[in-house]
Amino acid sequence: QVQLVESGGGLVQAGGSLRLSCAASGSIFSISTMAWYRQAPEKQRELVAAITSGGSTNYVDSVKGRFTISRNNAKNTVYLEMNSLKPEDTGAYYCKAELRDIYNTRFSDSWGQGTQVTVSS
Repeated sequence: QVQLVESGGGLVQAGGSLRLSCAASGSIFSISTMAWYRQAPEKQRELVAAITSGGSTNYVDSVKGRFTISRNNAKNTVYLEMNSLKPEDTGAYYCKAELRDIYNTRFSDSWGQGTQVTVSS
């Protein structure tokens, strides 16, 4: 059984900062790409940022220069540093890990339960 737990969300004023964390635990054999998604009310979930096991990153254009994704492979944890937050960054943020557990030979996606980020104007 694998579990992803996010933390760090909250309410912040525009221009402020937040740092999200997501820790994966359980019967993990290997983790490939880890990513953050977000979903605003009545909108589709979108990819915000992703990072490979080797450290390569990509970001959605709207957060480039403001958000930074990083990971600690020893702790199976991914982070999202969010600066210069805007009201349009508001939403539920979910982490996803492409991982293989000890019972399977294939990688599959595991999701966290989400953490709410609200940016007031």
